[in-house]
Amino acid sequence: MKIALQKHYYRSAHDIMADDFANEIDNLLLQSTNDIPSLSRIYYNHLLKELFKNNGWQNNPSLFHEPVNPFDKIELVKNNIGLEIGFRHASLTGHNLLKFQLSPVHNSDKIDMGIFVVTTHNFQKQMRKTFGQNWSGAMTFEKTDRYLRNFKTTLQIPIFLIGIDAA
Repeated sequence: MKIALQKHYYRSAHDIMADDFANEIDNLLLQSTNDIPSLSRIYYNHLLKELFKNNGWQNNPSLFHEPVNPFDKIELVKNNIGLEIGFRHASLTGHNLLKFQLSPVHNSDKIDMGIFVVTTHNFQKQMRKTFGQNWSGAMTFEKTDRYLRNFKTTLQIPIFLIGIDAA
């Protein structure tokens, strides 16, 4: 099994994202898949977080002026761009997307755009079928895409959605 990336840009996110920055993100996501059979939800999330941190992304900056709930923080930030890894339960999809919207309101370090990394339904199915990894219930690219289309008047911040897929 090989990894491919699906992408959708919302609210002109493609105009904000520099090509070299987009290439960096693609390379990190594709680099993380050297050992595909071991990619459980928890391990893959940890692996991606470490790869991004090692490439200059700030880990867990606070959205609010005082510490609140760790789930209210954007996972990674670099160059005024926030990045969330969406491998948790699908019921948290809306919550994770709203973090991008709240960031400019509550954080002195303004975020101009959000990047949301999830897996596709196909990836989850292949991981379960081929390697016995349980990805059921996790957020999917397809569901997140529907959220973004339905919430286009609510979410005003540009968002770059990336789906990790099985090729």
